[in-house]
Amino acid sequence: MPYIVSGEPGSGSRTDFSRETYDYKYPEGLDLKPGSTLHNSLRTKIIQRAQESRNVTSKRFDSWNAIDRVLTVYTAPDEKDKKVKEKDDKKPVTIVFPYSYSMLEALLTYLSMAFFQDPMFRYEGVGPEDVRGTMMLELIIRLHCIKTKVPLAVHSIIRDSLAYGIGIGAPGWQTKRGKRAIGTSIFTQSNLGPKTVNGVEFVDDVIFEGNSLDNIDPYMWLPDPSVSAHKIQDGEYLGWVVKDNYMGLLASEKDQPSNMFNIRYLKNLKGRRSFLSSDQSNRELITGNIQPPATDSTNPVDVIYMYINLIPEEWKLGKSEYPEKWLFGLANDEVIISAEKIGHAHNMYPVAVAAPEFDGYSSAPIARLEILSGLQTTLDFLFNSHITNVRKAINDMFIVDPFLVNINDLKEPGPGKLIRLRRPAWGKGVDKVVQQLQVSDITRSNIADSSYITQWMDRISGADQSMGGQQRQGGPDRLTGVEFQGTRGSAISRLQRLAMIIGMQFMQDIGYMFAVHTQQYMTKDTYIQTIGRNQDQMQAIFGPTKERVLVTPFDLAIDYDTIAHDGSIPGGNFSQSWPEMFKIIASDPDLRQEFDVVRIFMYIASQMGARNVEEFRRNVNSIQAKTMPDEQVTKEVDRGNLIPAGAM
Repeated sequence: MPYIVSGEPGSGSRTDFSRETYDYKYPEGLDLKPGSTLHNSLRTKIIQRAQESRNVTSKRFDSWNAIDRVLTVYTAPDEKDKKVKEKDDKKPVTIVFPYSYSMLEALLTYLSMAFFQDPMFRYEGVGPEDVRGTMMLELIIRLHCIKTKVPLAVHSIIRDSLAYGIGIGAPGWQTKRGKRAIGTSIFTQSNLGPKTVNGVEFVDDVIFEGNSLDNIDPYMWLPDPSVSAHKIQDGEYLGWVVKDNYMGLLASEKDQPSNMFNIRYLKNLKGRRSFLSSDQSNRELITGNIQPPATDSTNPVDVIYMYINLIPEEWKLGKSEYPEKWLFGLANDEVIISAEKIGHAHNMYPVAVAAPEFDGYSSAPIARLEILSGLQTTLDFLFNSHITNVRKAINDMFIVDPFLVNINDLKEPGPGKLIRLRRPAWGKGVDKVVQQLQVSDITRSNIADSSYITQWMDRISGADQSMGGQQRQGGPDRLTGVEFQGTRGSAISRLQRLAMIIGMQFMQDIGYMFAVHTQQYMTKDTYIQTIGRNQDQMQAIFGPTKERVLVTPFDLAIDYDTIAHDGSIPGGNFSQSWPEMFKIIASDPDLRQEFDVVRIFMYIASQMGARNVEEFRRNVNSIQAKTMPDEQVTKEVDRGNLIPAGAM
């Protein structure tokens, strides 16, 4: 059933905040004290939008719950299974055949290889003057992705997009403060002469600043239902629910006094939760209860974070008559803890969505695993019914005449037992005393039918058996190389289309926001390594001896374009014709002049799985003398293979 709330949540048990007053300085000079007219008005508008969104997205929860049960690989015992276990805990219960899980792993493996390339985000300068800064920007963001473990969040987002049809990520700018070690030297002068004492001192400083990425639970997602999943930037609002705690929020208020406030008012709301906080998923099948209640030692807080495109004059937040994007945080449906106009230079909601199965219209599109749910249900039925029938067959069932046989002896288990006949059967033989009931296995073809079902699931999902690490079933005993490459190439092309859609929907937006955030919020100089796809250009600009280059915020004041990954993986579309062409090019002097043999070799090596090929290159900038006969030198100069040293 949809999660529908009538009336205003918490209206019947509103907390009275008039007795407490804390010294908060609110942004823009607004009166955002809990209980004030402006505070209550904003609270109501946020709740209304959250309700409208949840009433739409909750219609998908039943289908998502079915996916959760499939991906747990087993199901919680029903009443029938519980009774079976009570009688004999060794007897099996109904299980989920983990084929959808296997297909999810195959799809995730391909997409991870497509997007986890180094670097994850690529950029190109718009003009010639932007080339140098663009290469620096790319390496800076590469460093951020490593330090904040962006690939982990991307993995969760891609998994959500395959399982639920939508994966959501929120880029942010992370600043970590701590103690930094600096070397000190104290110079003293005495009668014994000068003396220098070296030491180490720890000072408060920013130890890291950079881009980060957080994945958002689809069950907690609050989009504008009037726009489709791939056009969230066109919506009037979007938000999500975060499960936090009082101590964590209080620490954030201290570190960011301009962004958060009213946290101390939450002390009176211990045990209160948001109407959106209840976990509607079925993940507790493997994780248990993931929403612990408030206790004496814990104080969980549910925060609705919502971006709203609003007119400040109508909302009593300013005098502007034109739309502005604001961020609000509402804790436990009662206290607004954040309200600020977002000042990102890109003027976008800092959120991106991956919806590979989108139809261009739905705010919560169907997922690829949902398409297979009918076949998965059929597969579970075939497997479980066969196991049930086999257990029925191996448990002997007998037809017994209790007038002729001692029932108690027949019931006694164990080998070598003695079954006594009753007195009326003495001397008449034992042929017809006990007869086994004939049982036919009507499910013997279920396993073969299961194989047929899995083949259709492979065909529909695009993850064939070879990509899942399985041996091919059916067909001729041996495939030619051309047949195998054609079959695998078709499967990779389907997955490449999937990756291209995710790249355009999600990775391109995240890459653009990362670049803008770096330009806007970077304050500290950072050293980068001159490595990667632009290594030759970097060393040509900075010199071959500089392995690390200092980058300042001024260096990143450039124009750039974000390049989305094309969805291919290293070696995915590699043709064996490349090694043959390399042999021809390397052996022909004329072709060597037209083509860069070294670059071709490095491409072939990378496509065949070799990594860090650049590390094995010689120092091309060092000049190595070589003696040649005069006639040979003249011929090589005529061919263009040798030039005077000054011409370099």
